[in-house]
Amino acid sequence: MQLLFLGDIVGRSGREVVKKQLPQWRSKGVDFVFANGENAAHGFGITKGVAHELRDMGIDALTTGNHVWDQRSFLQDINDIDFVCLPANLPTQQPGRRHMIVERNGKRVGLFCLLGQAFMADKVSCPFEMASKKVAELAPLCDAIVVDFHAEATAEKMALGWHLDGKVDLIVGTHTHIPTADARLLPKGTAYITDIGMCGSYDSILGFNYDTILQKALDGLPRKHTIATENLKLSGVLVSIGKQNAIQLIF
Repeated sequence: MQLLFLGDIVGRSGREVVKKQLPQWRSKGVDFVFANGENAAHGFGITKGVAHELRDMGIDALTTGNHVWDQRSFLQDINDIDFVCLPANLPTQQPGRRHMIVERNGKRVGLFCLLGQAFMADKVSCPFEMASKKVAELAPLCDAIVVDFHAEATAEKMALGWHLDGKVDLIVGTHTHIPTADARLLPKGTAYITDIGMCGSYDSILGFNYDTILQKALDGLPRKHTIATENLKLSGVLVSIGKQNAIQLIF
């Protein structure tokens, strides 16, 4: 099977480039399309309407991250959306699905995401322990398992890669919005990349207009961040899952 995993979709610009370019990948026979959608609404969070907009574009499932609750309406809507999963290591009192099983053409892919602990302020349980629990839960039910690790520290992402090597088929890092050059197969066959980048403007700072961010860096005064609109790119990985997995950065 072939799977396309897209990096963080940032605001309207990110949605526009996905809408424009995703049909080309679908026409090439990609079986599954996943994406991180936690920045899809104005760059901060996601809404029910935006989630369905992305689903209509051809995305089968959305993962999230530390900005999942930035749009407060999502707290009331999340349980009604069956194609969005929350980080599995968030407190159990928070609503939402902690994993998904996506099926197409007789193949079932298990998907879950996790939040890192290093340099992150969120209240989460150990991502390594939760990863092991989720793998044990999903392995008997799926033909493949995919993990989105939404984390700040590259070392923490790589550590999870080694922790799950041979136990899952794909681990993608998200959150930092910058694609890394280490897409590869780990020794036991797991496809891995530290960060798959973002879908949005690359004439920007992480998808936002750089002028206000630079001014804040210079004088320390708060400013509203706005979505950049130039040099839009779709970033992610194309993965083949089978007897021998393969991974390619798309940028």
